[in-house]
Amino acid sequence: MDAVEADVEVETRVAQVDEGWHLQRLDKFLVQLAPEFSRNHLQGLIERACVSVNGVQAASAAQKLRAGQQVRVSLQPTEESKAFRAEPMDLQVVFEDEHVLVLNKPAGVVVHPAAGNWSGTIMNGLLAHHAPAAALPRAGIVHRLDKDTSGLMVVGKTLAAVTALSRMIAAREVHREYLALAAGRVPGSLVIEAPLARDPVSRVKMAVVASGKPSRTDVFCLGWSEGISALHCVLHSGRTHQIRVHLASRGFPLVADALYGGAPALGMKRQALHAARLSFAHPIGGEALRFDAQLPQDLASAWALAGLPAPEF
Repeated sequence: MDAVEADVEVETRVAQVDEGWHLQRLDKFLVQLAPEFSRNHLQGLIERACVSVNGVQAASAAQKLRAGQQVRVSLQPTEESKAFRAEPMDLQVVFEDEHVLVLNKPAGVVVHPAAGNWSGTIMNGLLAHHAPAAALPRAGIVHRLDKDTSGLMVVGKTLAAVTALSRMIAAREVHREYLALAAGRVPGSLVIEAPLARDPVSRVKMAVVASGKPSRTDVFCLGWSEGISALHCVLHSGRTHQIRVHLASRGFPLVADALYGGAPALGMKRQALHAARLSFAHPIGGEALRFDAQLPQDLASAWALAGLPAPEF
């Protein structure tokens, strides 16, 4: 492998197959030619007709090479490399000053790019809304909501604010309260203290695990009807999927939370969970801030269909 060519937008690399690579697989050869890319990504480039052998489009990743052949690959960027880019988005801004931004996130929107969601995320919207966010860790995002959880989240707009908010969250000085609908009759109040960690069987789930991180959720039942409880949940820690796992572990899965055993009901097509209240001291000025977000339409309709009183907490 001896030569590298580049065009203006996408780098193209060209190399000749030497004796040591005779009858070796094409995808293995590409890994040596472009080691900064994963083998999986390079195999994808073959499928996308970005690779040729002696001027002929490569047939497959398993194609056997012969000494003296010339391999050319157009190194299209990975989806991950394109993720950190600005995308105009209709962000629901609840509060904003020079240091802090509070958003009301709709259900169905991912907060941070990840596999399967490299665009259209809150982070992409923040980069378009506030250009200096590009210089901040995770564009200023200091905590997240699940894709199908709606409600309030705070974002730092300056490095000082991001640092302070991160420390406040670690110290449990950012208070987050949720409204939810769960299957079963939840007692009037319930304190769930159970350590959480990645599920040892299913990596897409979290679970109560003895060696997990300490986690506590306070649960208050606001009403009960037709096998559904309306809940006010207070987080004392902010683990991934915390409320969902804690309630499911006690036999009260959230309505329509398929991942944790919640059956669809009342027209809900996503877990019935909404981050309804957020309170904290301003990370720079110190003044007390509190924000409330009404139930979104789908959850408000489900609440009404269940014949439950309007939430007050």
